[in-house]
Amino acid sequence: MSHYRPYPVYKDSGVEWLGRVPEHWALKPFKVCIDFQEGPGIMATDFREEGIPLLRVSGVQGRWASLDGCNFLDPIKVAKQWDHFRLKSDDLLISASASMGTVCEVAEDTVGAIAYTGLIRLRGRTGVIVKPYVRAQVISSVFTIQIELFKAGSTIQHFGPTHLSQMLVVCPPTEEQQAIAVYIDRETARIDGLVEKKNRFIELLREKRQALITHAVTKGLDPNVKMKDSGVEWLGEVPEHWGICKLSFRYSVELGKMLDEKKLTKTSLVPYLRNQDVQWESINIQDLPEMDIHPGELERYTVRKGDLMVCEGGDVGRAAIWMGENGTIGYQKALHRLRPRSPVTDTAEFFFFSLLTAKKRGVFEESDSKATIAHLPAEKFRQYRFAFPPKPEQIEITDHVRIESKRLDALLSKTELSIALLKERRSALITAAVTGQIDLREAV
Repeated sequence: MSHYRPYPVYKDSGVEWLGRVPEHWALKPFKVCIDFQEGPGIMATDFREEGIPLLRVSGVQGRWASLDGCNFLDPIKVAKQWDHFRLKSDDLLISASASMGTVCEVAEDTVGAIAYTGLIRLRGRTGVIVKPYVRAQVISSVFTIQIELFKAGSTIQHFGPTHLSQMLVVCPPTEEQQAIAVYIDRETARIDGLVEKKNRFIELLREKRQALITHAVTKGLDPNVKMKDSGVEWLGEVPEHWGICKLSFRYSVELGKMLDEKKLTKTSLVPYLRNQDVQWESINIQDLPEMDIHPGELERYTVRKGDLMVCEGGDVGRAAIWMGENGTIGYQKALHRLRPRSPVTDTAEFFFFSLLTAKKRGVFEESDSKATIAHLPAEKFRQYRFAFPPKPEQIEITDHVRIESKRLDALLSKTELSIALLKERRSALITAAVTGQIDLREAV
């Protein structure tokens, strides 16, 4: 933006958060510039299999409104009760409860639809503001700052027509509005294109990391090693000298203690891990709840350094290694605790990567396919078959995966940072344009 000059003359806007604006610009009430209307509250009993589309929040996510997740209404009833809510081609939609700063344009297939309650229709007033500039205002910090000011000291998590009627629009002459909107569209499209490319690169890095792990724990590191059929579909061929056996032959698998608040005595309180505390490769240790684990139960229901914690419910198979933080810690029944039966033959670090590969290949998806919430029962988990190389090879594979993953993770972090900087630039240029910090009259 450094190659754009400021306007020759500015004036104080009289608004603390806005500062100076070009001398010939005006600050106008939102309601003077933009006609707005929240969608009607319609009962589910009015929904039909076909008819006039009723747009939901799920259809207001991208640049263009869509019919995703919509319901339908009887055209005759719409004509009688809700006809004035029907959308026109120049309308814009925002959500009163979803992420602020997101605005959708009405697409061809949504013209004539009705926006449901929770969605607000915006329509620029002719001669005052052009449609593209309405969008520019709503995606800028001029809009979001005002919403945040309404929320300050309040518990509200949404906004509505009442708030919009108290807001301001920074309003240049209409020909400048058009130039500003064209500039914003062009520059944001360029930045969004770069962000999309970088996001694709991140996905490729993640795929490469998983491919690295999968190959290492199923094929090993020696490209010339003789292979054999594992007899396990998801493993395929593995090195001939690797062992294939049920998990229970190599690891103890123990579920944690069931929490019974009715029997809580508070005489032997111990912090404990829950399902949600165990994420891939990390375990939360902050603000853990407590439950009674009596001295005679500590060996059975607590964790020690090197234990592999595996989710029994929800995202079944999600796992991380306990690194021994915070002294005595228990674990709830929604978690499995895995320990090598013999530290001489196995290392949990290697099996973590085997588990990650099994999860990515959908091994546990059929664990309890009829249940509303997925589960990985201990008796079933113990029966799954895995590949186990000799321990020295397990360590070698683990070291290789860690080193290569660290390199890929560094690239990923660098790319994520560049995306964050691009998004900051995107926000800054929109704000600079709609507040008159840069003169764009000759930029188009």
